[in-house]
Amino acid sequence: MRKLLDGLYGIAEWLAMAALCAIGLLVFAQVLGRVLDTILKLMGMPPYGFLVPSLAEIAGFLLVGASFLALAGSLRGGVQIRVTLAIGAMPEKMRRVAEIAVLCVAAALASFFFYYAAKLAIDSHRFNELSYGIIPIPLWIPQAVMAGGIGVFAIALLDDLVTLLRGGQASYASSEVQAAEEI
Repeated sequence: MRKLLDGLYGIAEWLAMAALCAIGLLVFAQVLGRVLDTILKLMGMPPYGFLVPSLAEIAGFLLVGASFLALAGSLRGGVQIRVTLAIGAMPEKMRRVAEIAVLCVAAALASFFFYYAAKLAIDSHRFNELSYGIIPIPLWIPQAVMAGGIGVFAIALLDDLVTLLRGGQASYASSEVQAAEEI
């Protein structure tokens, strides 16, 4: 089961990275097109007029996808912002209870968000909702990616919750200890 969950988190991180790379490539293409147009103008030739249609909209959708798909990996890597001032001063047993309570609330909220994000994507698909850009993009696609990312995040929270309940250490805790030692 551990291998399956780690694989799921890894796939989500790779998809997030691919979305960020796609943003970079699209923006690079747009900038390159403008540079070439400027060079053509300077040479007295008519500009080609290259543009990436709906670039801002597509980049926004990709950024949302990358942000949500990276949630589980950043939690497990211990790089999400956590306020540890209060629990850092607690005795070990009290800290464990506090972390279990926080993970219960976080998992419940993430599951709630996943349910409604998935419902929104299904409704958008059913009603064939499209974006308003030059390229009409079915809205269920970015909404489904968002729902998938928050779903994987909910699974990661439940994974850490079960690990704590079994007496283990949450994935983010080992990364925090390692980061503290590096400082």
